[in-house]
Amino acid sequence: MAQKTRNQELAEKVYEQVIKWKDNSETNTKAYGGMCHKLPILIRSAGLAQALAFVDTRNKDKTPQKEVLVDLARVLGKEKDTFLNEVRTMPLSEYIYVTRQSLLALNWFKRFAVSILHVEANSNTDGEGEQSDGK
Repeated sequence: MAQKTRNQELAEKVYEQVIKWKDNSETNTKAYGGMCHKLPILIRSAGLAQALAFVDTRNKDKTPQKEVLVDLARVLGKEKDTFLNEVRTMPLSEYIYVTRQSLLALNWFKRFAVSILHVEANSNTDGEGEQSDGK
């Protein structure tokens, strides 16, 4: 039996998370897909712990944006709250590794947001206020 690469495993796990949003409401799908596009940028600009904390505290419970955190944690083998706590307290070498793994996974989240959810990076996808249909 052939082994899968880490990237193939990530793609498979992310696909399982993103496909659940395919038949959701357009507003929720755009909000979820938008956060898939925005979170890697937040991580690169503010760092993993700060970006995750920002998204976690920005919106009310069970918003599509927060569900990206839940799904990312699942892909990395954790529960959201455990993942957030560990990221805040882990040693630097582990923090760097988890940041890289998160960015690799989020690359697949972005790809699937475009290909499955049809959410482009340039559309208004924050789930707040008016939604843009990209036209």
